[in-house]
Amino acid sequence: MAQEQQLRDMFSRLAPRYNLLNRLMTGGRDRHWRQFAIQKADVPEGGHLLDLGTGTGDLARETLRQHPHARPVAVDFSLEMMRVGRHKYKKPDGTWTVAHALHIPFPADTFDAVVSGFLLRNLNDIMASLREQHRVLKPGGTFVALETTQRPRTFLSPLIDLYLYKVIPTLGKWIAGKKIAYTYLPTSMDHFLRAEKLLAYLAAVGFKKLEFQRFMFGTVAVHWGEK
Repeated sequence: MAQEQQLRDMFSRLAPRYNLLNRLMTGGRDRHWRQFAIQKADVPEGGHLLDLGTGTGDLARETLRQHPHARPVAVDFSLEMMRVGRHKYKKPDGTWTVAHALHIPFPADTFDAVVSGFLLRNLNDIMASLREQHRVLKPGGTFVALETTQRPRTFLSPLIDLYLYKVIPTLGKWIAGKKIAYTYLPTSMDHFLRAEKLLAYLAAVGFKKLEFQRFMFGTVAVHWGEK
């Protein structure tokens, strides 16, 4: 619980600059990853989508950009992140809910798609959240997760390490005044699952037709599958 509160406090402090830092850290590529994730979500006309760990609502907004008649529900444990999202952007103008990814407050078989962006590595019980996401999906519904992943070591690894462990924390300090928060990012990446291991977790929960695709020199992956 102490670690969870520390994460909530960290994201609340970063909320006003969170989107700007994401754009800078990824060279704007995070937008492409979110577009790809929502394409894989395959939301039906007028379908219900859960954006779990929504932050400032990026995936929910991308859903409405691709599917104007979809009905996204944005959920996060940080009220401040969602406040920033609602203040800065007109959409999504529907449901925003404060809740935890381990205890999703919706009935079984509710959503046509469940998506998340950079959520799973912050959880202390990934399997519990995956079971919850599986539970609230309708049969045939789609799961999508955009997440960092342990990268294979290549000749580029020293440059990637320099960027992750030096450049990103410095950017965080300059722009948000929070170097320590962006020291957390590369550390959590290195301790998170490899993409293949996450695929095995998803299969163990019961997801089918599973695939994933890596981006950004193998540091980011999108996983998708079906209930």
